Amino acid sequence: MTTNTTGTTPPSGPASGERLRRWRLVLGGDSAESTGCTLTGRDAAMDGALTALYGDGGKQGGRGRNSRAAGLGASAPSVARWLGDIRTYFPSSVVQVMQRDAIDRLGLAALLLEPEMLEAVEADVHLVGTLLSLNKAMPETTKETARAVVRKVVEDLEKRLAARTRATLTGALDRSAKIDRPRHHDIDWDRTIRANLKNYLPEYGTVVPERLIGYGRAARSVKKDVILCIDQSGSMAASVVYASVFGAVLASMRTLRTRLVVFDTAVVDLTDQLDDPVDVLFGTQLGGGTDINRALSYCQSRITRPADTVVVLISDLYEGGIRNEMLKRVAAMKASGVQFVTLLALSDEGAPAYDRDHAAALGALGAPAFACTPDLFPEVMAAAVEKRPLPVPDMDAHR
Repeated sequence: MTTNTTGTTPPSGPASGERLRRWRLVLGGDSAESTGCTLTGRDAAMDGALTALYGDGGKQGGRGRNSRAAGLGASAPSVARWLGDIRTYFPSSVVQVMQRDAIDRLGLAALLLEPEMLEAVEADVHLVGTLLSLNKAMPETTKETARAVVRKVVEDLEKRLAARTRATLTGALDRSAKIDRPRHHDIDWDRTIRANLKNYLPEYGTVVPERLIGYGRAARSVKKDVILCIDQSGSMAASVVYASVFGAVLASMRTLRTRLVVFDTAVVDLTDQLDDPVDVLFGTQLGGGTDINRALSYCQSRITRPADTVVVLISDLYEGGIRNEMLKRVAAMKASGVQFVTLLALSDEGAPAYDRDHAAALGALGAPAFACTPDLFPEVMAAAVEKRPLPVPDMDAHR
């Protein structure tokens, strides 16, 4: 019977063997002696892929304090092989995490400019954000491959989000147009009953409605104007991707007139590219400063029907412009009848970093600021269209 370096006898049996195998994979290469477990075959290959990324020579957070240095090297072919390996050994969700870690820990962003690496990568929203940040430095030989990667992610997002967005907003637009002589299946029973409570007959236990309130039928004319105003600073990469997809979906609805504006210290109107969200994304330039006041000034100048306009500011609110002027513009838009919403993030990444003072100041103006997942966005837009309370999450909410 063998003992490990602590002098204790390791547990035996199939369950304990699997436990040792897992600990060996977690701890890395130099843990073989302490765990008494040697990896072979597929396990050894998995360990090699993990060590290439996380074996950081003793840095805090690595796979063991004595692990050998990261071994992906500085060539696209070696990275492409590693990408192929991790897609073989790990599920897609884990692959995406490892890819992001490789870009952050090993400085591999520049290698994404090479077509062979892009062809091997597992495409996701975060990768698209990285490609967009590298867009201006990307050689022509890589741009076609990069656009194909971005288009795949965008098409997947559209499949997931478009149908529900259209259905939710179509219903909201119909409900926002109230009529007093509705057909039976168009009656808004909740509003009708409340409007006729004075006609309650206790002996019959019912309400006799003098006036019926119903939902309006969908019309071909434009009912609402929507302005998406997107902060394209580097920290907002995932939000830019989702917002561009939603912008294209909203633009496809005849009853909405959608405008898409992106900004850093400059302001760019990308409305004429909304028919293709990939063109929108490659029209952005992630990074740089932030001038929310200037962006809102532009959006305000494009409002022609305040009572029928929804402005959605997507920003972490780290303002580099004139704070007081920004708040005055929001207050003026609100006073004119504009529905104003601030999304601190439009992503699945949880609570974002943001300027809490600015969020609180907007909340005091009646313009809620909160983080929003892509799946919740249709409900947020529907509530804004109907001018009812927004489904603000408890976390990071400021009213």
